[in-house]
Amino acid sequence: MGKFDSYKIDLRGMKEVNASYDLSVDNEFFAHIDGPEVQKGKVQVALDVHRSVDVYELSFVLDGVVKVSCDRCLDEMDLDIHTKGQLQVKLGADYGEQGDVVIIPEMEGVINVAWYIYEFIALAIPMKHVHAPGKCNKEMSGKLSKHLLRSADEDEFDDSDAITFGDESDEADAPIDPRWEGLKKIINN
Repeated sequence: MGKFDSYKIDLRGMKEVNASYDLSVDNEFFAHIDGPEVQKGKVQVALDVHRSVDVYELSFVLDGVVKVSCDRCLDEMDLDIHTKGQLQVKLGADYGEQGDVVIIPEMEGVINVAWYIYEFIALAIPMKHVHAPGKCNKEMSGKLSKHLLRSADEDEFDDSDAITFGDESDEADAPIDPRWEGLKKIINN
């Protein structure tokens, strides 16, 4: 039995118009799939398959927790996953894609949804993932704060976070380059 045999769906052998599957994704799954975004986790997948005349509509509902590294302190953190996904599959002569539709060979009639499940999980992970304020590794936060001008718990960048060089009052007293003065006249007109 292969690593992902439990994720194979026999479309051609469907007796009813609708079918439902309950799949589970765990650490072993992530180790075998060898994807870069997620290495550990536990996610329950509810898969509903609806057969129409020439297309199979696969509806995924994913619920669980994955472990990712915190962007700030690099420690592992739990990230809740709650997402849905759709996949349309047609039977054809050979493997392929036609826009958003996946084509599988009619003679085979089986699709392995393991990689699609992984992609739905990876797409549900936000671009920025950090611990809640105060939960980051204290040692790493201390090292980072030595190199940052703003605190590690601030998420947004605003004008008060701008880096300034020297005293701003010196800039007001400094003579203005005549070339800049000429440009200001053009802008004001």
